Amino acid sequence: MTRLITRFLFALALAGLVGVSTVNAQATADPRVAWRLLDYLAVDYRGAVQDGQVVSAGEFAEMNEFAASAEARIEALPDNASKPALLIQVRDLRQKITQKAPSGDVAMAARRLAADLLSAYPAALAPTSLPDMKRAAALYADTCAICHGATGHADGAGAVGLNPHPVAFSDRERARERSPFALYQVIQQGLDGTAMASFSDLPENDRWGLAYYVNGLSFTSADRAKGETIWKTDVDVQRALPNLQALTATSEAQLATVIGADKARPVLAYLRANPAALNDRAAGGTLSIAREKIAATVEAYRSGDRQRAGDLALAAYLDGFEPLEPVLSARDGALMRRIEKGMADLRSAVSQDAGVPAVVASAERANGLLDLAERALATNTTSAGAAFAGAFTVLLREGLEALLIVVAILAFLKKAGRTEVSVYVHGGWVSALAAGVLTWAAATFLISISGASRELTEGFGSLVAALVLVSVGIWMHGKSRADAWQAYIRDKMSNALSRRSAWFLFLLAFVVVYREVFETILFLVALWSQGGHVALLLGVAAAALTLGLIAWALLGYSRRLPIGKFFGLSSILLAVLAVVLAGKGVSGLQEAGLIDLHPLSWIPRLDVLGVFPTWETVIAQTVTAMTLIVGFNLKPGAPVRSQTA
Repeated sequence: MTRLITRFLFALALAGLVGVSTVNAQATADPRVAWRLLDYLAVDYRGAVQDGQVVSAGEFAEMNEFAASAEARIEALPDNASKPALLIQVRDLRQKITQKAPSGDVAMAARRLAADLLSAYPAALAPTSLPDMKRAAALYADTCAICHGATGHADGAGAVGLNPHPVAFSDRERARERSPFALYQVIQQGLDGTAMASFSDLPENDRWGLAYYVNGLSFTSADRAKGETIWKTDVDVQRALPNLQALTATSEAQLATVIGADKARPVLAYLRANPAALNDRAAGGTLSIAREKIAATVEAYRSGDRQRAGDLALAAYLDGFEPLEPVLSARDGALMRRIEKGMADLRSAVSQDAGVPAVVASAERANGLLDLAERALATNTTSAGAAFAGAFTVLLREGLEALLIVVAILAFLKKAGRTEVSVYVHGGWVSALAAGVLTWAAATFLISISGASRELTEGFGSLVAALVLVSVGIWMHGKSRADAWQAYIRDKMSNALSRRSAWFLFLLAFVVVYREVFETILFLVALWSQGGHVALLLGVAAAALTLGLIAWALLGYSRRLPIGKFFGLSSILLAVLAVVLAGKGVSGLQEAGLIDLHPLSWIPRLDVLGVFPTWETVIAQTVTAMTLIVGFNLKPGAPVRSQTA
């Protein structure tokens, strides 16, 4: 009975509950609390129900209570598109428990819900930097050993007379079900009804260090030695624990279902004592850089150094995440965009001086999203279908904007009877392709081109192209409404297209194509490194063929259009592209840190239209659109034909 009471109090503290009557009152918008409840349910339900019969009334009541608490906490989370589905899942889980479903079904439902919860509401379940195990050992000796004993046997002098008795961390059966995250929660919150006090006054990394140290007290030196050998030689084991989050949130019992009990115990013994071994496989991983800089951002902001905090938040994105965008975009484009937004929200919270709680919350969300990215990137290969779809989508998406602009220019020259000038346009886009390849080669083999440089290139290129398209679009729209001018264009275009104008068209074609080429090559190289080479090449060929067919169709259609209608449709096309590029240009400069950003929660992100949820991009697109509207409605002046004929 004493053991049951102790476990019950332990679980209550982890869940942040005080009693049955206060479940709804205490429901907080922290997905980690709900996650821990679900993790506890997945592990302990089998001790309450077996073969459809309740074997422990107390534990069965506990399971129902915790499921109800999980539902209340999910209901308390902010609304988003995934929340209704999460509520359906948690209610189904409650029904399974009420109906005394098999433990395997309940465990599966609880773990699936826990994973979906963190996907919908990213929250870091792991330290932002590696725990300092030497410091953790000293902290344990100073603060914990008095009750829990020097070796975790709960035989310290302070344990005498305590009721309930302190937990014995050396108890292998109990330790098997615990993760460092569960212990961290107790260290942070304390344990109601026991002598265990909260240690929330300790720095976060010290609390994590204690959680890791305590979790390792049930292991032996022989376990650690065996685990080191397994970890360094077994690729499947490495894949099962790809990152610090997995190591922190996974218990021995959970890991045993994946790699077997004979490996789970020694591997965890080694890694919990030497968490730095996780980085041995991927030293210098950019996600580690991102996490370190996010942690440094929070510390700098706490200390009052907003400028440094802003620089660190920007570096977390440019140095830590931006290099991985091509691969992640191919694996999970939606997640990539969520991370971009999460990192932008952190920068915004710092720049707007939103306060320590807001900055910490943004940092937590960003770290949670990075954990999802690490899981998505855990495998080093991709399927043939994914390689084909990725290559096809990337090339078609990046090439379509540039294609539309180049085709519009070529069609214009064809209508004007100046096809000899087309050579400048073709020279522009061909040169852009060559320059993109050379830039990629230089960045790969000769110099290091930073994420900021890439974003600046795309940002300024987009804005320059947008400015040119605004002027060309207004000019074309004016000609579509003036018959006298159309006659002039047909008859006297040779005077209008000087050598300077031809080189201007060369430059326009170069800019609009170059801004797409380098990014496209980065995406394709990232996909190439993931395997599926034949499928990738087929995807590139299919996209190139599709773009060619689009160009042929557009040029053929333009030849059949009356010149007035041609100018009208072309001006609208260029106007739309100008608005799109204005949004993309400002967004690129924001990602490079050159322009501040102020988020807009009510604006959806639509990359294809250049729509990004920030005031700056919306204002840029609005100004561009208003300029075009005013320009389109200006009445053209009367032509002076006698002096130019």
